Amino acid sequence: MDVPSSPKNTRKPIGFAPPFIDDDTIRAVERVLRSGWITTGPETAAFEKELAAYCGTDAAVCGGSWTGLAGGILDWFGVGPGDEVILPSYTYCATANVVLHRGATPVMVDLPSPLNQDGFNLTWDAVFPHLSARTKVIMPVDVGGWPTCIGDWTTKLEHWTTSHGFQANSEVQATLGRPLLLLDAAHSLGASIDGQSVGAQADLSVFSFHAVKNLTTAEGGAVTLSLPSSFDPTEVGKKLRMLSLHGQSKDAASKYHASGRDAWRYDVIAPGFKCNMTDIQAAMGRVALARYGADLEKRHTLADRYDAGFANWGPAHLPKRRDERRQTSDHLYALRLTDLIETERNDLIQQLREVDIAANVHFQPLPLLSAYAQRGHDPKDHPEALAAYACEISLPLHLHLEFEDVDRVIATVKRAHAVILSQRTPGSNPA
Repeated sequence: MDVPSSPKNTRKPIGFAPPFIDDDTIRAVERVLRSGWITTGPETAAFEKELAAYCGTDAAVCGGSWTGLAGGILDWFGVGPGDEVILPSYTYCATANVVLHRGATPVMVDLPSPLNQDGFNLTWDAVFPHLSARTKVIMPVDVGGWPTCIGDWTTKLEHWTTSHGFQANSEVQATLGRPLLLLDAAHSLGASIDGQSVGAQADLSVFSFHAVKNLTTAEGGAVTLSLPSSFDPTEVGKKLRMLSLHGQSKDAASKYHASGRDAWRYDVIAPGFKCNMTDIQAAMGRVALARYGADLEKRHTLADRYDAGFANWGPAHLPKRRDERRQTSDHLYALRLTDLIETERNDLIQQLREVDIAANVHFQPLPLLSAYAQRGHDPKDHPEALAAYACEISLPLHLHLEFEDVDRVIATVKRAHAVILSQRTPGSNPA
Protein backbone atom coordinates (compact mmCIF):
# COMPACT_ATOMS: atom_id res chain seq x y z
CA MET A 1 0.00 0.00 0.00
CA ASP A 2 1.54 3.31 -1.04
CA VAL A 3 0.41 6.64 0.32
CA PRO A 4 0.37 9.47 -2.24
CA SER A 5 3.23 11.73 -1.25
CA SER A 6 6.26 13.61 -2.43
CA PRO A 7 9.26 11.46 -3.34
CA LYS A 8 10.65 9.82 -0.23
CA ASN A 9 14.09 11.40 -0.42
CA THR A 10 12.81 14.99 -0.55
CA ARG A 11 11.57 15.08 3.02
CA LYS A 12 13.33 14.63 6.32
CA PRO A 13 12.48 11.53 8.36
CA ILE A 14 10.19 12.17 11.31
CA GLY A 15 11.29 10.02 14.23
CA PHE A 16 8.91 8.89 16.92
CA ALA A 17 10.62 10.24 20.06
CA PRO A 18 14.30 11.11 19.57
CA PRO A 19 15.90 12.58 22.71
CA PHE A 20 16.60 16.30 22.89
CA ILE A 21 20.27 16.74 23.80
CA ASP A 22 21.41 20.37 23.65
CA ASP A 23 24.82 21.96 24.18
CA ASP A 24 24.01 22.72 27.81
CA THR A 25 23.44 19.01 28.42
CA ILE A 26 26.72 18.09 26.76
CA ARG A 27 28.62 20.70 28.79
CA ALA A 28 27.04 19.46 32.02
CA VAL A 29 28.04 15.87 31.30
CA GLU A 30 31.55 16.98 30.38
CA ARG A 31 31.80 18.94 33.63
CA VAL A 32 30.92 15.84 35.64
CA LEU A 33 33.27 13.62 33.64
CA ARG A 34 36.11 16.03 34.32
CA SER A 35 35.23 16.34 38.00
CA GLY A 36 36.53 12.87 38.80
CA TRP A 37 33.23 11.87 40.46
CA ILE A 38 30.86 10.10 38.08
CA THR A 39 28.79 7.70 40.20
CA THR A 40 26.10 8.72 42.74
CA GLY A 41 27.24 11.90 44.45
CA PRO A 42 26.60 15.63 44.77
CA GLU A 43 24.98 16.00 41.34
CA THR A 44 22.41 13.31 42.14
CA ALA A 45 21.69 14.85 45.55
CA ALA A 46 21.09 18.24 43.92
CA PHE A 47 18.82 16.71 41.27
CA GLU A 48 16.76 15.03 43.99
CA LYS A 49 16.23 18.34 45.80
CA GLU A 50 15.24 20.08 42.58
CA LEU A 51 12.77 17.34 41.65
CA ALA A 52 11.15 17.43 45.07
CA ALA A 53 10.77 21.20 44.78
CA TYR A 54 9.34 20.92 41.27
CA CYS A 55 6.74 18.35 42.33
CA GLY A 56 6.01 20.00 45.68
CA THR A 57 6.83 16.87 47.68
CA ASP A 58 8.64 16.06 50.91
CA ALA A 59 11.52 14.31 49.18
CA ALA A 60 12.64 12.60 45.98
CA VAL A 61 14.98 9.67 45.39
CA CYS A 62 16.69 9.07 42.05
CA GLY A 63 17.56 5.66 40.67
CA GLY A 64 18.84 3.82 37.64
CA SER A 65 15.39 2.93 36.31
CA TRP A 66 11.67 3.12 36.99
CA THR A 67 11.73 -0.66 37.41
CA GLY A 68 14.46 -0.67 40.02
CA LEU A 69 12.79 2.05 42.06
CA ALA A 70 9.30 0.54 41.88
CA GLY A 71 10.68 -2.85 42.88
CA GLY A 72 12.54 -1.31 45.81
CA ILE A 73 9.33 0.36 46.97
CA LEU A 74 7.50 -2.98 46.96
CA ASP A 75 10.37 -4.50 48.97
CA TRP A 76 10.31 -1.59 51.44
CA PHE A 77 6.56 -2.05 51.88
CA GLY A 78 6.97 -5.79 52.45
CA VAL A 79 5.11 -7.08 49.38
CA GLY A 80 5.65 -10.78 48.78
CA PRO A 81 4.01 -14.15 48.07
CA GLY A 82 0.29 -14.21 48.80
CA ASP A 83 -0.06 -10.46 48.35
CA GLU A 84 -1.94 -8.75 45.53
CA VAL A 85 -1.18 -5.55 43.64
CA ILE A 86 -4.02 -3.98 41.64
CA LEU A 87 -2.93 -2.47 38.32
CA PRO A 88 -4.33 -1.88 34.83
CA SER A 89 -4.08 -4.43 32.05
CA TYR A 90 -3.51 -1.47 29.71
CA THR A 91 0.11 -0.67 30.55
CA TYR A 92 3.71 -1.57 29.77
CA CYS A 93 4.94 -4.86 31.19
CA ALA A 94 7.24 -3.19 33.77
CA THR A 95 4.22 -2.25 35.89
CA ALA A 96 3.38 -5.91 36.42
CA ASN A 97 6.87 -7.40 36.13
CA VAL A 98 8.02 -5.81 39.38
CA VAL A 99 5.08 -7.47 41.15
CA LEU A 100 5.95 -10.92 39.81
CA HIS A 101 9.59 -10.42 40.83
CA ARG A 102 8.39 -10.20 44.46
CA GLY A 103 6.35 -13.38 44.18
CA ALA A 104 3.14 -11.38 44.51
CA THR A 105 0.09 -11.48 42.22
CA PRO A 106 -0.75 -8.72 39.75
CA VAL A 107 -4.53 -8.20 39.71
CA MET A 108 -5.27 -6.75 36.29
CA VAL A 109 -8.20 -4.38 35.80
CA ASP A 110 -9.82 -3.64 32.45
CA LEU A 111 -10.43 -0.12 31.16
CA PRO A 112 -13.78 1.51 31.94
CA SER A 113 -16.55 1.21 29.38
CA PRO A 114 -16.85 3.42 27.51
CA LEU A 115 -13.59 5.33 27.70
CA ASN A 116 -14.47 8.63 29.34
CA GLN A 117 -12.78 11.60 30.94
CA ASP A 118 -10.16 9.31 32.45
CA GLY A 119 -8.86 8.26 29.04
CA PHE A 120 -6.80 5.06 29.21
CA ASN A 121 -6.43 5.33 33.01
CA LEU A 122 -7.89 3.30 35.85
CA THR A 123 -10.80 4.69 37.83
CA TRP A 124 -11.68 4.09 41.47
CA ASP A 125 -14.95 2.46 40.42
CA ALA A 126 -12.97 -0.04 38.33
CA VAL A 127 -10.52 -0.74 41.15
CA PHE A 128 -13.06 -1.10 43.96
CA PRO A 129 -14.45 -4.57 43.07
CA HIS A 130 -10.92 -6.01 43.07
CA LEU A 131 -10.00 -4.94 46.60
CA SER A 132 -9.52 -7.86 48.97
CA ALA A 133 -7.82 -8.85 52.19
CA ARG A 134 -4.72 -9.64 50.10
CA THR A 135 -4.50 -6.19 48.48
CA LYS A 136 -1.31 -4.49 49.55
CA VAL A 137 -0.77 -1.94 46.75
CA ILE A 138 -2.88 -0.13 44.17
CA MET A 139 -0.81 1.03 41.20
CA PRO A 140 -2.61 3.08 38.53
CA VAL A 141 -0.76 4.35 35.44
CA ASP A 142 -0.86 7.84 33.92
CA VAL A 143 -0.99 6.64 30.32
CA GLY A 144 0.44 9.15 27.88
CA GLY A 145 0.86 11.76 30.61
CA TRP A 146 -2.85 12.15 31.44
CA PRO A 147 -2.96 12.25 35.26
CA THR A 148 -5.06 9.95 37.42
CA CYS A 149 -6.91 11.76 40.20
CA ILE A 150 -5.38 9.36 42.71
CA GLY A 151 -5.44 11.95 45.46
CA ASP A 152 -9.23 11.56 45.49
CA TRP A 153 -8.82 7.85 46.26
CA THR A 154 -7.22 8.21 49.70
CA THR A 155 -10.39 8.88 51.66
CA LYS A 156 -12.30 6.21 49.75
CA LEU A 157 -9.54 3.68 50.43
CA GLU A 158 -9.50 4.57 54.13
CA HIS A 159 -13.27 4.05 54.29
CA TRP A 160 -12.89 0.66 52.60
CA THR A 161 -10.13 -0.30 55.03
CA THR A 162 -12.25 0.71 58.02
CA SER A 163 -15.07 -1.52 56.78
CA HIS A 164 -12.98 -4.48 55.66
CA GLY A 165 -9.81 -4.31 57.70
CA PHE A 166 -6.17 -4.45 56.62
CA GLN A 167 -3.85 -7.31 57.52
CA ALA A 168 -0.34 -5.89 57.80
CA ASN A 169 2.58 -8.22 57.12
CA SER A 170 5.33 -5.73 57.94
CA GLU A 171 6.05 -2.83 60.24
CA VAL A 172 5.78 -0.40 57.33
CA GLN A 173 2.38 -1.77 56.33
CA ALA A 174 1.20 -1.49 59.93
CA THR A 175 2.33 2.14 60.07
CA LEU A 176 0.34 3.00 56.94
CA GLY A 177 -2.64 0.89 57.99
CA ARG A 178 -4.06 0.50 54.48
CA PRO A 179 -2.97 -0.49 50.96
CA LEU A 180 -0.26 1.72 49.49
CA LEU A 181 -1.21 4.13 46.69
CA LEU A 182 1.74 3.84 44.31
CA LEU A 183 1.45 5.85 41.09
CA ASP A 184 3.16 4.73 37.89
CA ALA A 185 3.95 8.26 36.71
CA ALA A 186 6.46 7.13 34.07
CA HIS A 187 4.75 9.41 31.50
CA SER A 188 3.47 12.27 33.60
CA LEU A 189 6.25 14.48 34.94
CA GLY A 190 4.89 18.02 34.62
CA ALA A 191 1.24 17.02 34.36
CA SER A 192 -0.93 18.70 36.96
CA ILE A 193 -4.12 18.29 38.98
CA ASP A 194 -5.77 21.35 40.51
CA GLY A 195 -2.65 23.33 39.71
CA GLN A 196 -0.36 20.93 41.59
CA SER A 197 2.30 19.01 39.68
CA VAL A 198 1.93 15.23 39.62
CA GLY A 199 4.07 13.66 42.31
CA ALA A 200 2.34 14.88 45.46
CA GLN A 201 -1.05 13.13 45.13
CA ALA A 202 -0.16 9.47 45.72
CA ASP A 203 1.80 8.08 48.67
CA LEU A 204 4.66 7.48 46.25
CA SER A 205 4.97 8.40 42.56
CA VAL A 206 7.57 6.85 40.27
CA PHE A 207 8.81 8.67 37.17
CA SER A 208 10.86 7.35 34.26
CA PHE A 209 13.70 9.23 32.57
CA HIS A 210 14.24 6.68 29.79
CA ALA A 211 15.53 7.96 26.45
CA VAL A 212 12.05 8.50 24.97
CA LYS A 213 10.57 10.34 27.96
CA ASN A 214 9.87 14.08 28.11
CA LEU A 215 12.81 14.50 30.47
CA THR A 216 15.61 12.03 29.88
CA THR A 217 18.76 10.96 31.66
CA ALA A 218 19.26 8.22 29.00
CA GLU A 219 18.08 5.67 31.55
CA GLY A 220 16.91 6.35 35.09
CA GLY A 221 13.98 7.50 37.13
CA ALA A 222 12.88 9.02 40.41
CA VAL A 223 10.31 8.49 43.15
CA THR A 224 8.66 11.37 44.98
CA LEU A 225 7.42 10.88 48.53
CA SER A 226 4.13 12.25 49.84
CA LEU A 227 3.39 9.82 52.66
CA PRO A 228 1.22 10.50 55.72
CA SER A 229 2.82 12.29 58.66
CA SER A 230 3.40 8.98 60.45
CA PHE A 231 6.40 8.53 58.13
CA ASP A 232 9.68 10.44 58.22
CA PRO A 233 10.41 11.24 54.54
CA THR A 234 14.13 11.54 55.25
CA GLU A 235 14.26 8.05 56.73
CA VAL A 236 12.12 6.54 53.97
CA GLY A 237 14.29 8.18 51.33
CA LYS A 238 17.41 6.83 53.01
CA LYS A 239 15.96 3.31 53.03
CA LEU A 240 14.98 3.47 49.36
CA ARG A 241 18.49 4.68 48.44
CA MET A 242 19.99 1.76 50.36
CA LEU A 243 17.72 -0.70 48.59
CA SER A 244 18.93 0.69 45.25
CA LEU A 245 22.53 -0.03 46.28
CA HIS A 246 22.30 -3.68 47.34
CA GLY A 247 21.00 -2.59 50.74
CA GLN A 248 24.40 -1.07 51.57
CA SER A 249 24.34 1.42 54.44
CA LYS A 250 26.92 3.77 52.87
CA ASP A 251 27.30 4.77 49.27
CA ALA A 252 30.65 5.69 47.74
CA ALA A 253 30.26 9.39 48.48
CA SER A 254 29.42 8.73 52.14
CA LYS A 255 32.49 6.55 52.57
CA TYR A 256 34.67 9.10 50.79
CA HIS A 257 33.57 11.97 53.03
CA ALA A 258 33.58 9.96 56.28
CA SER A 259 36.51 10.22 58.66
CA GLY A 260 38.21 7.87 61.07
CA ARG A 261 39.76 4.43 60.96
CA ASP A 262 36.49 2.68 60.03
CA ALA A 263 35.34 5.19 57.43
CA TRP A 264 35.39 2.44 54.82
CA ARG A 265 33.12 0.12 56.81
CA TYR A 266 29.50 -0.44 55.79
CA ASP A 267 26.67 -2.82 56.55
CA VAL A 268 24.08 -4.43 54.29
CA ILE A 269 20.69 -3.81 55.85
CA ALA A 270 18.63 -5.84 53.35
CA PRO A 271 19.35 -7.78 50.14
CA GLY A 272 18.62 -4.97 47.71
CA PHE A 273 19.38 -4.48 44.05
CA LYS A 274 21.77 -2.27 42.06
CA CYS A 275 19.83 0.60 40.51
CA ASN A 276 21.39 3.83 41.75
CA MET A 277 21.63 6.92 39.52
CA THR A 278 25.02 8.20 38.42
CA ASP A 279 26.06 11.84 38.58
CA ILE A 280 26.43 11.73 34.79
CA GLN A 281 22.73 10.98 34.48
CA ALA A 282 21.81 13.51 37.13
CA ALA A 283 23.72 16.24 35.29
CA MET A 284 21.57 15.58 32.21
CA GLY A 285 18.43 15.62 34.33
CA ARG A 286 19.25 18.91 36.04
CA VAL A 287 19.70 20.70 32.72
CA ALA A 288 16.46 19.25 31.37
CA LEU A 289 14.52 20.10 34.53
CA ALA A 290 15.75 23.71 34.43
CA ARG A 291 14.25 24.19 30.96
CA TYR A 292 11.31 21.83 31.47
CA GLY A 293 8.66 24.53 31.61
CA ALA A 294 9.59 25.71 28.12
CA ASP A 295 9.82 22.12 26.88
CA LEU A 296 6.32 21.37 28.12
CA GLU A 297 4.95 24.50 26.50
CA LYS A 298 6.30 23.42 23.12
CA ARG A 299 4.85 19.92 23.56
CA HIS A 300 1.48 21.48 24.37
CA THR A 301 1.53 23.67 21.26
CA LEU A 302 2.46 20.70 19.06
CA ALA A 303 -0.34 18.59 20.53
CA ASP A 304 -2.73 21.52 20.09
CA ARG A 305 -1.75 21.47 16.40
CA TYR A 306 -2.64 17.78 16.20
CA ASP A 307 -5.97 18.49 17.91
CA ALA A 308 -6.79 21.22 15.41
CA GLY A 309 -5.83 19.02 12.46
CA PHE A 310 -7.94 16.06 13.59
CA ALA A 311 -10.87 18.03 15.00
CA ASN A 312 -14.18 17.24 13.32
CA TRP A 313 -12.62 14.34 11.40
CA GLY A 314 -15.12 11.57 12.03
CA PRO A 315 -12.88 8.55 12.66
CA ALA A 316 -10.61 10.32 15.14
CA HIS A 317 -10.98 10.13 18.90
CA LEU A 318 -8.50 12.61 20.34
CA PRO A 319 -6.52 11.96 23.52
CA LYS A 320 -7.62 13.51 26.78
CA ARG A 321 -5.39 16.51 27.42
CA ARG A 322 -7.18 19.08 29.55
CA ASP A 323 -10.25 19.40 31.71
CA GLU A 324 -11.38 21.67 34.53
CA ARG A 325 -8.88 20.06 36.92
CA ARG A 326 -6.16 18.42 34.88
CA GLN A 327 -3.42 19.20 32.38
CA THR A 328 -1.48 16.45 30.63
CA SER A 329 2.28 16.35 30.20
CA ASP A 330 1.69 15.49 26.51
CA HIS A 331 4.12 12.61 26.61
CA LEU A 332 2.16 10.77 23.91
CA TYR A 333 -0.32 11.81 21.27
CA ALA A 334 -2.45 8.66 21.43
CA LEU A 335 -5.02 8.85 18.64
CA ARG A 336 -7.81 6.28 18.29
CA LEU A 337 -9.26 5.55 14.84
CA THR A 338 -12.31 3.62 15.89
CA ASP A 339 -13.45 2.62 12.42
CA LEU A 340 -10.28 0.54 11.88
CA ILE A 341 -9.61 -2.99 13.04
CA GLU A 342 -6.21 -4.01 14.36
CA THR A 343 -4.77 -5.22 11.05
CA GLU A 344 -5.86 -2.01 9.35
CA ARG A 345 -4.27 0.07 12.12
CA ASN A 346 -1.07 -1.89 11.52
CA ASP A 347 -1.31 -1.19 7.78
CA LEU A 348 -1.64 2.51 8.55
CA ILE A 349 1.54 2.45 10.66
CA GLN A 350 3.34 0.70 7.81
CA GLN A 351 2.20 3.31 5.33
CA LEU A 352 3.58 6.03 7.58
CA ARG A 353 6.86 4.17 7.79
CA GLU A 354 7.10 4.00 4.01
CA VAL A 355 7.25 7.79 3.90
CA ASP A 356 9.68 8.03 6.84
CA ILE A 357 7.20 8.84 9.58
CA ALA A 358 7.58 6.73 12.70
CA ALA A 359 4.58 5.79 14.83
CA ASN A 360 3.98 3.40 17.69
CA VAL A 361 1.27 1.66 19.73
CA HIS A 362 0.66 2.18 23.47
CA PHE A 363 0.03 -0.45 24.72
CA GLN A 364 -0.45 -4.12 24.02
CA PRO A 365 -2.67 -5.18 26.95
CA LEU A 366 -0.71 -7.43 29.29
CA PRO A 367 -2.82 -10.57 28.71
CA LEU A 368 -1.73 -10.52 25.04
CA LEU A 369 1.89 -11.01 26.10
CA SER A 370 3.15 -14.58 26.43
CA ALA A 371 4.57 -14.10 29.92
CA TYR A 372 1.13 -13.20 31.23
CA ALA A 373 -1.01 -15.41 29.02
CA GLN A 374 1.04 -18.36 30.30
CA ARG A 375 0.15 -17.32 33.85
CA GLY A 376 -3.56 -17.57 33.16
CA HIS A 377 -4.44 -14.01 32.19
CA ASP A 378 -7.07 -14.19 29.45
CA PRO A 379 -7.45 -11.35 26.92
CA LYS A 380 -11.18 -12.06 26.82
CA ASP A 381 -11.42 -10.75 30.38
CA HIS A 382 -10.24 -7.34 29.18
CA PRO A 383 -12.49 -6.42 26.23
CA GLU A 384 -12.21 -2.64 26.66
CA ALA A 385 -8.43 -2.73 26.79
CA LEU A 386 -8.36 -4.89 23.66
CA ALA A 387 -10.75 -2.59 21.83
CA ALA A 388 -8.73 0.50 22.74
CA TYR A 389 -5.45 -1.13 21.75
CA ALA A 390 -6.74 -2.37 18.38
CA CYS A 391 -7.37 1.13 17.03
CA GLU A 392 -4.74 3.19 18.91
CA ILE A 393 -1.79 4.83 17.15
CA SER A 394 0.78 7.02 18.91
CA LEU A 395 2.00 9.80 16.65
CA PRO A 396 5.37 11.60 16.84
CA LEU A 397 5.52 14.20 19.61
CA HIS A 398 8.92 15.61 20.57
CA LEU A 399 10.99 18.78 20.69
CA HIS A 400 12.55 18.30 17.26
CA LEU A 401 9.16 18.72 15.57
CA GLU A 402 7.86 21.90 13.96
CA PHE A 403 4.31 22.72 12.91
CA GLU A 404 5.04 21.75 9.31
CA ASP A 405 6.07 18.27 10.52
CA VAL A 406 2.86 17.88 12.49
CA ASP A 407 0.85 19.02 9.46
CA ARG A 408 2.63 16.45 7.33
CA VAL A 409 1.81 13.68 9.81
CA ILE A 410 -1.84 14.72 9.95
CA ALA A 411 -2.16 14.78 6.15
CA THR A 412 -0.42 11.44 5.77
CA VAL A 413 -2.62 9.75 8.39
CA LYS A 414 -5.75 10.97 6.61
CA ARG A 415 -4.50 9.81 3.20
CA ALA A 416 -3.46 6.42 4.56
CA HIS A 417 -6.84 6.03 6.21
CA ALA A 418 -8.58 6.76 2.92
CA VAL A 419 -6.41 4.18 1.13
CA ILE A 420 -7.31 1.55 3.72
CA LEU A 421 -11.04 2.21 3.41
CA SER A 422 -10.81 2.12 -0.38
CA GLN A 423 -9.34 -1.38 -0.26
CA ARG A 424 -12.16 -2.89 1.76
CA THR A 425 -14.57 -5.25 0.07
CA PRO A 426 -17.60 -3.22 -1.05
CA GLY A 427 -20.28 -3.25 1.61
CA SER A 428 -17.97 -4.51 4.36
CA ASN A 429 -17.31 -2.64 7.60
CA PRO A 430 -15.00 -4.80 9.72
CA ALA A 431 -14.80 -2.24 12.54
